Amino acid sequence: MSTQVRPSDPSHDTPVESGAFFSQPRAVWAVAFAWLIAFMGIGLVDPILKSIAVQLDATPSQVSLMFTSYMAIMGVAMLVTGVISSRIGAKRTLLSGLVLIIVFAALAGSSNSVGAVVGFRAGWGLGNALFVATALATIVMSASGGTAQAIILFEAALGVGIASGPLVGGVLGEHSWRAPFYGVSCLMLVALVATAFFLPATPPTGRRTSLADPFRALRHKPLLLMALTAVFYNIGFFTILAAGPFALPEAGIIQIGWIYFGWGLLLALVSVFVAPVVQRAIGTVPAILLTLTLFGLDLAVMAMYADHAVVVTTGIVLSGAFIGNNNTLITEAVMGVAPVERPVASAAYSFARFCGGAIGPYVALKLFGTPPDVHVHAPFWFGAAMVGIGLVILACGARLLTRTLEQHRDESRLDEAEAILVGDLD
Repeated sequence: MSTQVRPSDPSHDTPVESGAFFSQPRAVWAVAFAWLIAFMGIGLVDPILKSIAVQLDATPSQVSLMFTSYMAIMGVAMLVTGVISSRIGAKRTLLSGLVLIIVFAALAGSSNSVGAVVGFRAGWGLGNALFVATALATIVMSASGGTAQAIILFEAALGVGIASGPLVGGVLGEHSWRAPFYGVSCLMLVALVATAFFLPATPPTGRRTSLADPFRALRHKPLLLMALTAVFYNIGFFTILAAGPFALPEAGIIQIGWIYFGWGLLLALVSVFVAPVVQRAIGTVPAILLTLTLFGLDLAVMAMYADHAVVVTTGIVLSGAFIGNNNTLITEAVMGVAPVERPVASAAYSFARFCGGAIGPYVALKLFGTPPDVHVHAPFWFGAAMVGIGLVILACGARLLTRTLEQHRDESRLDEAEAILVGDLD
């Protein structure tokens, strides 16, 4: 017998709105703050990539493994987060993840070889996995305004975290490449205290999930389509992060920090304020298709003019708008089509999302080559091609996805009407 019961939530598939965005419980803000700091870890290393390569005598592809180990372990570990959370509760899972991040970020900053940094980044990714999937489910279940508002908050915190990471990395990295790692460890300690203090105890509830649940969820065709789209889209996303600094050889640490700060700030603003408008105007699936098209074109233009710093810089910053729009809409669509509990849906989607993030940086910088034999155009062509594949996959399933979202929206409205009727009768 199937246990894939869809949660009842009147707002589950309603279009995202930004009206009640700031009216959230303190527990939600505490988790969102920790989430923001956690995602500083992604963009944190951008400004110091070239510095680490020089000081630790590493090639660009070796340095890219700091992304790959972090994202690969994070993606695979997403599959076990539901198993752990359903046994020890969300709060203990979140706190365990934060402790691991604090420890491994500090160890990475204490390393003397690129291999050690890569290894400790993997441990950091494990901590992030325990935190991230559980945090998304916690925010979705605790936020006022329903699923749509929760996802806006989730993506906004992600955007601000990614935006702040390069700036923090740039400012601290001018003193030493080790300083950003120690900085994140200290900030995560603050997040740990805030989460421990503000988030109420969350004993395990409901059934205990298994390792097979996320894979069973991916048997559902609409969710599988969204997951595959996320894989290829995130390859393009993380190609921007990894290849951008190496395509700007004249830019210093603080300059790269400011460029990616602008990128992440645009990502956050579009996630909160633009994505809801675009979604209401043309619908979820058409909006994702349009954004993927624009993102692919942005990467293609960067590929054609990769030896022009102004074009690369503009392309990086502009891509923040496309990534911010897509992150909100794809996450909302995943939660809208998922036929399973939200923690399971989050684990399945996050597994796909971060596996794409693991592939992108390594392949992109492998294509870039090793100085002096570099191919600055190749990483961006690769990213554009991968986004194009994601676009084709989504286009092939567009009718099914739209139909599924509409069906679930109608079911949610019926649930809401039934709840109101029962309340009136009582």
